[in-house]
Amino acid sequence: MMVDEVKAHLTERIIPFWKSLRDDVYGGYYGYMDYGLAVDKKAVKGCILNSRILWFFSNAYTLLKEESLLEEARHGYAFMKEHCLDRENGGIFWSIGYDGEPEDTTKHTYNQAFSIYALSSYYEASGDGGALELAKELFHTIESRCTDEVGYKEAFDREFHEIENDKLSENGVIAHKTMNTLLHVFEAYTELYRVSEMPEVKERLKWIMDTFAHKVYNPALHRQEVFFDGQMNSIIDLHSYGHDIETAWLIDRGAEVLGEEEYKEKMSPITKDLTEQIYKVAFDGHSLANECEKGVVNKHRVWWVQAETVVGFLNGYQKNPDKPEYLEAAGKVWEFIKQYVIDGREGSEWFWEVDENGRPFEGRPIVEPWKCPYHNGRMCFEVIRRNGGKEL
Repeated sequence: MMVDEVKAHLTERIIPFWKSLRDDVYGGYYGYMDYGLAVDKKAVKGCILNSRILWFFSNAYTLLKEESLLEEARHGYAFMKEHCLDRENGGIFWSIGYDGEPEDTTKHTYNQAFSIYALSSYYEASGDGGALELAKELFHTIESRCTDEVGYKEAFDREFHEIENDKLSENGVIAHKTMNTLLHVFEAYTELYRVSEMPEVKERLKWIMDTFAHKVYNPALHRQEVFFDGQMNSIIDLHSYGHDIETAWLIDRGAEVLGEEEYKEKMSPITKDLTEQIYKVAFDGHSLANECEKGVVNKHRVWWVQAETVVGFLNGYQKNPDKPEYLEAAGKVWEFIKQYVIDGREGSEWFWEVDENGRPFEGRPIVEPWKCPYHNGRMCFEVIRRNGGKEL
């Protein structure tokens, strides 16, 4: 059964791999492993990487109840609190040097969101009220310093003066606002609301869903727009396949946590449409292409896209049992991951990306500030948690 294989992979490969990267000298987790599996113990430690590791071990403990996982989460929390947090100006830095000193002091809304996501999960796992208070503090930081009348601004210097958003812009454009940041603020607020039931977080979840429905979702093209100007006008013809399938299940999750039928009814047709379109145009029977820019498909198979596709199709099937092809697709992508994306070398984890035939792109690191246990670890958690029937 798929669920048994996924659980074994989580406990026998992913968890031990990330435990092995713990830095007991300077705190947190080592920030870089190259394609040859050499760890650079003096590499920069991305705060996104470390917040995602905190999130991962917190959820692993909540699911599996193994004490060593909670200890890893405590280690990650201590690093975030002592090194990633700017106590003078508020907010979370972009990155930390190997020795715990700030390296890149940029404040990015995306980064604040992932810290909220991690802290909310750590609070659930540990019961540590300090983590929840810090998550609430970062929520208020985003809402007071990172918003305008249209939505979420993105990049700031250490004192929260707005700067160019080069860190979350790609494909030759500089975006003032992005679907990606909006999605992960939503994801973070979903978890914060789930563990805190703060009314002000609930209102922002509604606002973000309205924004997705009216500004980000393009019903004519059955997709989300990706990069925007300051007024949320799309600035590029780009279909991000991985983000659309990820958004579909995260919006469904958020609407479920919110618990209001009005928003379930409003968002469900959108998430169904996104899932169906991805199945039609991006899934080739065994894996998912990366994206399509101006009609040209990037056929690379990226690790996180494959992981989110498993969850997205599984979610699509569970919402629509009359779509057994989604369940079959989730299984096919898992088979592709097993055969090609998981690195079989001892001491490794998943390749960053492979081509459409499964050949890895040599030179891409196994660990770096964006390459983490968040997407593949979450795939494992979701498959295990959703195992309510024989189909899995």
